[in-house]
Amino acid sequence: MPLAQAASEIKVVVNKQPITTFQINQRLAFMKLRRAPGGADAATNELIDEALKVQEARRRGIQIPDPMVDEAFGRFAKDNKLTEAQLGEVLSRAGFSTKGFKDYIRVQMAWGQAVQANMRQSERLTESEVVQRMLQQGGQKPSTTEYTLQQVIFVVPPAQRGSLLARRMQEANAMRQRFNSCASTYDLAKGLKDVTVRDLGRVAQPELPPRWKSDIVAASRGKTTKAIETERGVEFVVVCDTRSISDDQAAAMVFQARDMEAMGKQEPDQALLKKLKDRATIVRR
Repeated sequence: MPLAQAASEIKVVVNKQPITTFQINQRLAFMKLRRAPGGADAATNELIDEALKVQEARRRGIQIPDPMVDEAFGRFAKDNKLTEAQLGEVLSRAGFSTKGFKDYIRVQMAWGQAVQANMRQSERLTESEVVQRMLQQGGQKPSTTEYTLQQVIFVVPPAQRGSLLARRMQEANAMRQRFNSCASTYDLAKGLKDVTVRDLGRVAQPELPPRWKSDIVAASRGKTTKAIETERGVEFVVVCDTRSISDDQAAAMVFQARDMEAMGKQEPDQALLKKLKDRATIVRR
């Protein structure tokens, strides 16, 4: 353990989780690099918020795999016209670190998922609310599209990611070009090493995973999405079938999706964070 870290003192305890002077100094350096305003108090408050975010994500069982964080770190470096090594040097010169930045990325990713999960849970409509909403629009039930999906995963072990990822991407795209129907997906995968096919069943458009939603909506029946890098390796989704549905359950999902979109403009992350703060035990020393 570095001497400065070993000699640091606990300044704040958030629900039994300590925040030290070392962490505060590190965050101050990171804030200067980001040109964020404020001094030690602002850095401390930011760390308090992050502690609450981490605790909420953990409570919900949300975990962000290392490959997803590494991918985001690499993308950030590329967007800023830097190699990952150069970005690490910039962070180090500023008094921060690659690990600290990756931890920051992980918190933001986990918090985003926690906010979405909270919105889905808190905004779930009851049957009577759905009926009332339909009456407000003349008794008409909104419709949505339901997709029958398969997921194809070209597995890349974390230890071999650097050497295998490009080749697996080529293999995935070659399989996509040979694809002609969902009935043949398993046969195509049989001749390939470490390829998993999952039948995802029927998924309504409002419930599509955010990562895949736009690509699935853009794909037509019997086609695949583009292949993308994920924490598991390289993946694409097959759209086996589509149909329009307008039953009560579909109506509830459509209404809820609209509400969540509206809430997105009202900073639901701040509302959840305030709720966590109000019931947290925060001790400053």
